[in-house]
Amino acid sequence: MTIKNIVLAGVALAALTGVARANPMVGGAPMYQSKNIVENAVHSKDHTTLVAAVKAAGLVDTLASPGPFTVFAPTNAAFKKLPPGTVEGLLKPEELAQLKGVLTYHVVAGTLTAKDLSRMVREGGGKATLTTVEGEPLTVEERAGHIAVIDTKGDVATVTIPNVMQSNGVIHVVNTVLLP
Repeated sequence: MTIKNIVLAGVALAALTGVARANPMVGGAPMYQSKNIVENAVHSKDHTTLVAAVKAAGLVDTLASPGPFTVFAPTNAAFKKLPPGTVEGLLKPEELAQLKGVLTYHVVAGTLTAKDLSRMVREGGGKATLTTVEGEPLTVEERAGHIAVIDTKGDVATVTIPNVMQSNGVIHVVNTVLLP
């Protein structure tokens, strides 16, 4: 066996077993499994609003802690879908509690990959309920081959980039801001 064949066999084995799985690029930046949620998120051009909100809410240390966490991370485009003035209003100091509530509503304790979420949906007869760090539930379903996350108001966020693995959990990029 040549060295090339050994390397190819190793790559194939790693791909089959999930070892050395590369993370997708997010917001034009590489995401590293060796870094935590905050260390990766600050480099995504698609998540500058989320990062600013996390900083304003004083949640940086929490999301940089060992966790583990599953984060449904809305993009800048998701925040732009909110009514005009919503984001600016949430970033005011007097709205700190509400901002924290919105952000922690996007976080679930533990590491739940897309495979885990799909299994939970199957086992739940088509739906799974997750309890967020904020305390309110999110419903997860599969729709058109994608994971859909539904808030208590019925708004639906689609996971656009699943399984962005972090040292302290996993990020699933979503296209809608969920509200408790």
